[in-house]
Amino acid sequence: MSTSPTLPLAFDEARKSGGFLSSLLSSDFPRSRILTFILLTILVVLAATPFLFSGSQPLSTAAKICVFIVLVASYDLLLGYTGIVSFAHTMFFGIGGYGIAIALERLGATWSSVAIGLLAALCLSALLAVAIGLLSLRVRAIFFSMITLAVASAMAVLASQLSGITGGEDGLSFQLPFELRPAFKLFSEPVMGVAVNGRLIAYYLLFFVALIMFLLLLRIVNSPFGRVLQAIRENEFRAEALGYRVVAYRTMASVISALIATVAGALIALWLRYNGPDTTLSFSIMIDILLMVVIGGMGTMYGAVIGATLFVLAQSYLQVLMDAASKALAGVPLLPNLVHPDRWLLWLGALFIISVYAFPGGIVGRLRQARQ
Repeated sequence: MSTSPTLPLAFDEARKSGGFLSSLLSSDFPRSRILTFILLTILVVLAATPFLFSGSQPLSTAAKICVFIVLVASYDLLLGYTGIVSFAHTMFFGIGGYGIAIALERLGATWSSVAIGLLAALCLSALLAVAIGLLSLRVRAIFFSMITLAVASAMAVLASQLSGITGGEDGLSFQLPFELRPAFKLFSEPVMGVAVNGRLIAYYLLFFVALIMFLLLLRIVNSPFGRVLQAIRENEFRAEALGYRVVAYRTMASVISALIATVAGALIALWLRYNGPDTTLSFSIMIDILLMVVIGGMGTMYGAVIGATLFVLAQSYLQVLMDAASKALAGVPLLPNLVHPDRWLLWLGALFIISVYAFPGGIVGRLRQARQ
């Protein structure tokens, strides 16, 4: 019986395709059909948001999701994979935002200013991360956490006081390079009904940089370096007995996490065309990051995607949904006041408690456990 010559070619193409996907995801697949479907849905919707939804709010929400996926994933490298509880992550986030803001405001709205601001921010973040790591990672976990909290608080106060450089409490507003401004038109005619202007280019810049940063983190945690970090998280004394320099590895993890958080800060500044203490240095952002990590699942990079998406969507649209529910229940006693939009934080906290109770290992952990 003869075999069609196209079959070996088809199998070879499938093998190559699977090998490429495995390499792209660093052989760390979602390991759950439901999780795979959710992640693919998030990826497709984020990629197609400008063409699926009209108005500025959906696009701004999608951009914020992209930024926070990177920020939360970089923090998960510390907390979930290395076991380091740091409260200084927003400091590096803010350094990235201020690096871009100061450079564009002082040096002019050019791409060279963006490069100089980002490079300066990355260098400062690396130096601070090394200093904090070498000085503090030798102490016990709770004392290290307190040190990072003190350093982050000092940086927030410093940004507020140095008004001549940082703009103080008012922050800095700046112009973007011409190609990222709404007035710039790449094509004279709309594409699929959407004008390809500088705002759209800025969004896809955020999207692709966020995607690259996430895949880079996925590669790091699945490398031999990442395996050592997980060994340190499980038992640092055993890892040290095996010959690994625990302080060096933890310091390196802190530096990598800080650098990627700095990139996330630069992205949010480019999108908002503004940066201030409340935008990137607020301690409430640090609490939000912790919530996203716990909701998505610690020690799973995919948890950052789920947690950031759910949390940002809740922040953006929970009040709108509650307002609609309050109006719909206008004739019912007590219920309209219970679901009033002013109480959205109460319901957000309730949703968080329910999610932690229902998914103690995070949503990703629960889905993978159900798959097994």
